[in-house]
Amino acid sequence: MKRQIPGLHLNQRGVESKLEGLFLVRVLRGRYRWHPQKPLVDIQFVVLEPKPFENRLISGRLNCSERALWKLNWFLRDFGYDAQLLKDDQVDEKALLNLRGVIRTSYTNLNGRSYQNLEAFAPEADWELLDCTSLAHSEGKGSSDGL
Repeated sequence: MKRQIPGLHLNQRGVESKLEGLFLVRVLRGRYRWHPQKPLVDIQFVVLEPKPFENRLISGRLNCSERALWKLNWFLRDFGYDAQLLKDDQVDEKALLNLRGVIRTSYTNLNGRSYQNLEAFAPEADWELLDCTSLAHSEGKGSSDGL
């Protein structure tokens, strides 16, 4: 069976542009992946702002190992995840859908492969303040200490 997939020819390996910086996003999908040493939550976001990147997809992973749980907790709190589920140490994939917030991303190269990092999170309400701050840093020679 043939399937029409618009834009397929544009996303060839090495051709796609990497999204780095601050983005207002909505969670499109979240899945828990079990692994004996490194369990993780695989998350796919859709960009809401800035407008030039609207509707682009960003994928990232948050490790669920004991040492990395602080970052998953940070993400869940800032994106407005259900407080009772968080208190009960539960991640409900359906409860992740449509959560909104701000992420800061970067790329890392390791062994010839490129990985997207989810570096920082903030509540959706902070978007205007963070967006203005990031513009000031990118126009000047400011450091990227924001968020």
